[in-house]
Order: sequence, then C-alpha cells, then structure tokens
Amino acid sequence: MRSFQVFAAMSPEEAERMLRVLSKESPAMFRQMVDAAAVSIKARPVFLRRQPFELRAKTIRRALARVAANLVADELLAIYFLECRKALLLEWLDLVGLAHEDGTLSDEAPAQPPESELAAAVAKYRGDGDDPDRELLLRAFAAQSAIAWPALDALLGFQE
Repeated sequence: MRSFQVFAAMSPEEAERMLRVLSKESPAMFRQMVDAAAVSIKARPVFLRRQPFELRAKTIRRALARVAANLVADELLAIYFLECRKALLLEWLDLVGLAHEDGTLSDEAPAQPPESELAAAVAKYRGDGDDPDRELLLRAFAAQSAIAWPALDALLGFQE
C-alpha cells in the first residue's frame, strides 16, 4: 500500500475528522493541502478556500487519492502524525522497537521485526484504545516508502 491508497480507502468522514484536526494543529499545512487540491481540480485556490469545510475535505481526499499525489499524501500523513498525533506515533515506534528522535526514524530503511513480534505489537497497539487514528497510523506507517515490511502489509490486509 502507498500513501495515495490510504486516502483512497479512507471514508469521507474519516478524512474530514483528520483534516479538521490538521486545520487546527497545523493551519499552514492545511492551507497547502487546500491549494494543492484546488489545482488538481483546475480551480483557483481562493475558490476552494471559500467553500464549506466538508467540501474542502472531500476535495482534498479525492486529490490525495490519485497516484500522482503520492508524495504529497506521504507528506500530509507524516505531518499529521508528527505534529498532531505525536503520542500515538511515539507509542507505535516504541512498541516495535524502532530507534527514533522525537518521532523521526534514526534509520532510513528500518528492518522488519520478526513476524511474531510484529504481530504481537500490532495486536497490542490496536487493543490499547478505541482511537480511530490508531488504525490510520498503522496504514500510514506501512505506506511510507522507507517501510518495506511484507508482514505488516499482511497483518493489515494489504495485497500487492
């Protein structure tokens, strides 16, 4: 799975919830996403900025669900978890034993942990709360280009 596929699989409600958090916690990044989405639909950014939030969120999700938007989708997911949901990110990284500095991985391409340990970490992470961002974080983490962990893809139900 790649980041654009995370957005393609995301429900409109999930995207709206995530983008509301992003608009409050990282308004500059949210504005960039609105502007990028406007360009993708061949509209002026000011037009989309004036639309109701629900329409802006729907347009951003559609724009980021395209193959050509994968790098932007990567960036948005990284910003969301590094700036808006850092506690969840740190919990996951510590659970799988990845070296990091405040959420940024120390290794550019970390090796996959043993499958049994990874399965236990995913089960524990999923079971530690009912926050919908837990599942989103797992999908976003697996979608990062630096993460080539087939066992995680299998645990999350992704098929190549």
